[in-house]
Amino acid sequence: MEKFEFLKKIRPFDLIVIVGVVIALIVGFLTFKHFRQTADKQIETTNPIVFDVYLRGITLTGGQNPIHTGDKTFISIRNVPYSDLEIINVKTERRHVVLPMINNVKSAAKNVLVSEDVSQPNVYDIVVTLTDTAKITKDGAVVGGNKVKMGLPITLEGMDYKFNGTVADITVTHDDIKDDINSSVNKVDNVQ
Repeated sequence: MEKFEFLKKIRPFDLIVIVGVVIALIVGFLTFKHFRQTADKQIETTNPIVFDVYLRGITLTGGQNPIHTGDKTFISIRNVPYSDLEIINVKTERRHVVLPMINNVKSAAKNVLVSEDVSQPNVYDIVVTLTDTAKITKDGAVVGGNKVKMGLPITLEGMDYKFNGTVADITVTHDDIKDDINSSVNKVDNVQ
C-alpha cells in the first residue's frame, strides 16, 4: 500500500497538466515523423494571383467613381486588415432592372428587356480587379493567412471610400497551377 501513497497526493489540476504534456508530446512526435503536416509543409509554391472583388449597390452621388485603375487600395479580409494592393482594372455599371415584354403572351418568359434602373439613378455595381502574391496550397490561394475563394467577404478602403464586397473570380497567373486551382471557376465561366 505504501507504493501507491503518491496517488493520494495528486490533485485534479496536476492530472490535467500531465495529460496535456503527454498529448503535446504525441502530437510533436507525429509531426516529427511526418504523419501530420504543418501549414508550411502544405505550401506548394508562391505565385502572383489576380482576383475580382464585386461591389454591389454602391451609391455614388458625386458622379465619379473613387476607385481608379493603377491606384492602390487597402484591403481587409474577414475584418482583419491585410495590405495595400494594386488595382489593375475597374468596371463600373449602373444598376439594371429586367422588365418582361408582354407583346406575345406565349413567349413572355423569353422576351425581356434589360434597362438601367431609373428609380435608383446613383446606385452602381462595381467590379475591381486586384493583384497580389499568394501562397498556393492544395486547397487554393492563401493571402494574408486567409484562403482566397469566391464568395469571401472583403473590404476595400481608400482615401475617401470604404466598400464591402465579395471575391467573384480568382486566377493564378502561373499556367501549371492555374488549371488545377481554378477548375471550378472555369466551369462557372462556361455556364455563362
